[in-house]
Amino acid sequence: MPEVTIKNLLSKTIHCESKTERLIDILLAETDWMHACGTKGKCTTCMAKIIKGAEALNELTDAEKRFIKLGRLKEGYRLACQVCVSEDLVIETPEQYQLPHLQYSK
Repeated sequence: MPEVTIKNLLSKTIHCESKTERLIDILLAETDWMHACGTKGKCTTCMAKIIKGAEALNELTDAEKRFIKLGRLKEGYRLACQVCVSEDLVIETPEQYQLPHLQYSK
């Protein structure tokens, strides 16, 4: 099964239960991850910077395309609530969405 590593969260690695899980579900099962709209693709708070494995992710969703057009989602970033993980993935938490009670690395 795939693994998701959060590089700037002390390289925390999460082992996935299946090959079709949404990234946000994987993250929330093992850690806290910002998600203000309830994982509906209506905000950008669950954004993740994709370091490695982007080529194996699903195509951009309509929600992600809308935020790209608005300039709120930049290249190399995806919404965790819109991404399905099928292979190993390395991500980072963007600085603006880091939670104060977690210890992040540089």
